[in-house]
Amino acid sequence: MRRMYPRGLVWEQPTREKVVYLTFDDGPHPEATPYVLDVLQEFEAKATFFCVGKNVQEHPDIYRRILLEGHRTGNHTHHHLNGWKTDDHTWLGDVQEAARWIDSDLFRPPYGRITPFQAKLLQEGERPFRIIMWSLLSADFDARVPAEKSLHYLKKHSRSGSVIVFHDSKKTYPKIVKILKPALEELKRKGFVFKTIE
Repeated sequence: MRRMYPRGLVWEQPTREKVVYLTFDDGPHPEATPYVLDVLQEFEAKATFFCVGKNVQEHPDIYRRILLEGHRTGNHTHHHLNGWKTDDHTWLGDVQEAARWIDSDLFRPPYGRITPFQAKLLQEGERPFRIIMWSLLSADFDARVPAEKSLHYLKKHSRSGSVIVFHDSKKTYPKIVKILKPALEELKRKGFVFKTIE
């Protein structure tokens, strides 16, 4: 069955400036996240990190570093739950548990999976969330896609307002090391700046 995405999701950030929005999912991770933060610092780039609550619990020092260095964070559930495969009560409880550790009005559903009812619960809740999706996937999570192909895709398709997804996780760390810095070098060469999602 083909699912329709709910309305009101943010896929890109309309802007007249030459800006792209780097986002990182699934952290914080003790190796990947510090590496990402070091690279961002080198390029004077700001990004938005969609964190998993249990990882914030396990690595509070890294989470604090993200904030102290001027980046934004968002909620990515507490246990990285797939909204299409989880009952609404369990899923919402997991989002709320993550919110105890992640103080943000931004949310990204793991795997991009969210139902219209789940989206409505978040958008119309006591503290409404903006649900942030993406316009470009780096494919850093997909071992079948070579790093060179991921890099070519990012260089070719990035444009003003693009919301680009990377991951700061154990699984993606080897590929992030290969693609993040060259991608930022090329985008900066083209005159792009890197901002957080506001």
